[in-house]
Amino acid sequence: MRLVANARMYAVAPAAATAWRTVLEWVVARAGVDAEVIEHLAPAPLAALWAREDLGCAFMCGRPFATAVPRPTLLAAPVPNPPAYGGQPIYWTDLVVAAESPVAAPEEAFGGRFAWTSFDSQSGWLAPSAYLARRAKTRSGQLFACAVGPLVTPRAVALAIAEGRADLGPLDSYAHDLLRRHEPVLAARLRVVASTPQTPIPPLVGAASLAPAVAANLRAALLAVGDAPELASARAALLLSRFASVDPGCYDALADAAPGAEAGRFGIAQDHTGRAD
Repeated sequence: MRLVANARMYAVAPAAATAWRTVLEWVVARAGVDAEVIEHLAPAPLAALWAREDLGCAFMCGRPFATAVPRPTLLAAPVPNPPAYGGQPIYWTDLVVAAESPVAAPEEAFGGRFAWTSFDSQSGWLAPSAYLARRAKTRSGQLFACAVGPLVTPRAVALAIAEGRADLGPLDSYAHDLLRRHEPVLAARLRVVASTPQTPIPPLVGAASLAPAVAANLRAALLAVGDAPELASARAALLLSRFASVDPGCYDALADAAPGAEAGRFGIAQDHTGRAD
């Protein structure tokens, strides 16, 4: 069976998508695996990609990984190269407003419009909604007049904020850094007013049924990306230091979050269901 590979979660701009294709094609060739790098463009749900029996290597959000039964095969996780990541496979959510907004702290946006990606996204819903709910313990009732979403991707959240369709929204920190790198004009229209605590960054995974020998070869190839001179320009385009081995258990804490919890307080109908970003 031919496998598929995909990096849509962090293909935030055409140049980033091209660089990811270069990296993944190198990985499958190095691993000696019969696999094709495929397109899976938004708004197609990522959950459909993650459920494929022929999934060889794709980014997967941490909470869906932690709660999947059976769990996909964890291969490795990216280590972004900006200093804030400390050389670790971590990330967080940046809460952003428009650059010209008078809002200086998330609480000042309460009563406005909140952008979001999907209920099962750690960065686009779970982390920011929990963070904001904790900051609003003394505020009863609905925190926002309405919510704008599901917007599916971080870039769509960035556009909603920049274009004035929402007042506050979450950006995956690595996606945000890639937007700064590849879409500086759009990124300059945003301003960070808070960031959530760090959590393990979304890993690259394969299907739960992936043969152990194939998984081992893909993992070894991913771990070699950081030292491959022929990938220097791709790594630079992706702000990527390397890929790291990670323990699947480090994602377990993310399983405790409840998709849709607090939805009503964010101006989202309680029966609304979103798609993974």
